[in-house]
Amino acid sequence: MPSLKDLKNRIESVKSTRKITKAMQMVAAAKLRRAQEAAEQSRPYTERFNAVMAGLAASVGGSDSAPKLLSGTGSDKVQLLIVMTSERGLCGGFNSNIAKLARNHADKLLGEGKEVKILTVGKKGRDQMKRDYGQYYIGHVDLTEVKRVGYVDAQGIAKDVLGRFDGGDFDVATLFYSKFVNVVTQIPTAQQIIPASFEAEEGDEASTLFDYEPSEEAILADLLPRGVATQIFAGLLENGASEQGARMSAMDNATRNAGEMIDKLTIQYNRSRQAVITNELIEIISGAEAL
Repeated sequence: MPSLKDLKNRIESVKSTRKITKAMQMVAAAKLRRAQEAAEQSRPYTERFNAVMAGLAASVGGSDSAPKLLSGTGSDKVQLLIVMTSERGLCGGFNSNIAKLARNHADKLLGEGKEVKILTVGKKGRDQMKRDYGQYYIGHVDLTEVKRVGYVDAQGIAKDVLGRFDGGDFDVATLFYSKFVNVVTQIPTAQQIIPASFEAEEGDEASTLFDYEPSEEAILADLLPRGVATQIFAGLLENGASEQGARMSAMDNATRNAGEMIDKLTIQYNRSRQAVITNELIEIISGAEAL
């Protein structure tokens, strides 16, 4: 049975932990507001960009002049998985859920006899994927020193991916990230970005309302690389909001658990203290009666 001193030290230790988790929760709440606004503000542009690209892609169809980023290499033998997670932990199952989705996808592809290559963005994803799929790991993008993710960071990642595609390193690229819904809900998402895959919204008439100059093929050749960067940037923003939401929720749970533990330890401390006092009284009374 722990002594009174041990119980007192444990209570103080848990109280210190509760202060830290409470502070982290408040910091995450402040960061979440900015990250959520950035993610939500990017969605209309991304959706409209994809709608216009879908119209252009539909008009080009399967013609021989279609850009390689749209038509692909004609094969899906080599698959590149771009796994985007956070640089820091203490955010619940945020990183693990993304890594789990990527692992399931990799296992499925390997089961079909395809070749898998893995590129990670974020230290936590690198640690998990490299541990289980080290032989398929080809690179990592470090954003540790980046205080606030910008489009320039997405362009750097896109340049690396496009360079590998032009070099014939892979046929299909899939992006893994977490889509932000609210503080308690983040959805791990897999999105194919090469060859470009666009879904026009029902009733969208982008392809019939406009005549393009120069040709659709020339416009697509210029916009498709930007589209890859745009999708990566949108994924980074969604990840940023999801990370802060998950951390806020995790720290809130940790704070409440610490409070419950303090209550239990305090009850145990009071009972032990009462038992010590009772024993001392018994000894005093027994000694007095012996005299």
